[in-house]
Amino acid sequence: VALAWLLAQHESIVPIPGTTKVHRLEENAGALDLELAPQDLHELTEASGRIDLSGDRYPEHMQRWIDR
Repeated sequence: VALAWLLAQHESIVPIPGTTKVHRLEENAGALDLELAPQDLHELTEASGRIDLSGDRYPEHMQRWIDR
């Protein structure tokens, strides 16, 4: 569901899930076939907005390469 939600956000967003298990790869690929209803998308977006994030996304030595 999380991957399907990400795919529905914008065509330029490309989730890159990682796994070492074939069954998880197949499960992740299932997101391509899952079409979320508008209400589901709305609820997931609202829920994601309530998650507190903290800290930098990248290590300090990599920050200078962002938005170049």
